[in-house]
Amino acid sequence: MRTSHLRPTNKKQEHKHTQPMKIIVPMAGRGSRLRPHTLTVPKPLIPVAGKPIVHRLVTDIAKVLKEDIEEVAFILGNPAFFGNDIVESLENLAKELGAKASIYRQDQPLGTGHAIMCAKDSLSGPAVVAYADTLIRADFDLDTSADSVIWVKQVSQPEAYGVVKLNESQEIIELVEKPKDFISDLAVIGIYYFKDIAVLKNELQYVLDANIQNGGEYQINDGIKRMMEKGMKFVPGKVTEWMDCGNKNVTVETNMRMLGFLDQDGEKLVASNAKLANANIIEPCFIGNNVILENSTVGPYVSIGDNTKITNSTIKNSLIQNHNTISNANLDNAMIGNHVIFDGDFETISIGDYSVMQ
Repeated sequence: MRTSHLRPTNKKQEHKHTQPMKIIVPMAGRGSRLRPHTLTVPKPLIPVAGKPIVHRLVTDIAKVLKEDIEEVAFILGNPAFFGNDIVESLENLAKELGAKASIYRQDQPLGTGHAIMCAKDSLSGPAVVAYADTLIRADFDLDTSADSVIWVKQVSQPEAYGVVKLNESQEIIELVEKPKDFISDLAVIGIYYFKDIAVLKNELQYVLDANIQNGGEYQINDGIKRMMEKGMKFVPGKVTEWMDCGNKNVTVETNMRMLGFLDQDGEKLVASNAKLANANIIEPCFIGNNVILENSTVGPYVSIGDNTKITNSTIKNSLIQNHNTISNANLDNAMIGNHVIFDGDFETISIGDYSVMQ
């Protein structure tokens, strides 16, 4: 799963699709590396800079595609974890884009290819597939002459990633997972465009029928490789920023970087109904609705969710969610979930939902 913040370009797109675009969002994983926060909230619903990761992904892709979005298909996990409240929020997200939401379930963690095939009723026409645990910044213009675009980021340690191999025409001819020998330094980030995703569906169906597995799972790469073998044109799309939300430390760092970008974009980050009493905000910070700050200094690079009260505290470089009560704290590089009561002098902490530390 991967997620995204994209910056639109001013270039006029020359080609318009005759069919509206779809966005396919596999997000069934539990996010075990981000525990304890993902014990109660699915990772794509964790807010970064005040908005859930998956909401940033979908709204920003829709904004920069310059296409009408017909449908957003979300592939969720077990209903016991991905419940009705999550379904409703995703349906509202699609509605805001003028699109219909389709909800599918992946009941077993059988891989990226299997996840996509759980939404096979939606796999037709032009579509973007985006995994919801990464945020990016990109100048995003589709090469509509290609059968597919795979977005990549130049990295310093390509042996730790899946990378693409290019030919002399700068077309992708191979995907290589964690290469021991240098292939390229362009890492696959988990966002793909398909001119007709029905082609990928057909190849993934073959992968499932033939029981082609890697690591005990059915992978999107095996469907893509079959498309390449049939001569289809794949090209790279490059991003300027790639920000992970895999564990607590990198999620806090991503929150910091995203706040910086949103501040540059001139986005309003402090709610007008926030109440400050002898308090100081060092920007950039996200301050949610009905937040109360008393005798405190907050920032830089802090996100504070709705209905949180902070007193007698100094907080920087931290991500704090909703409905919390925090007092006498000196926090740096901290991540706090929802409905937490915290009173103490710990500095670098990671506290999940409904915790009490006094």
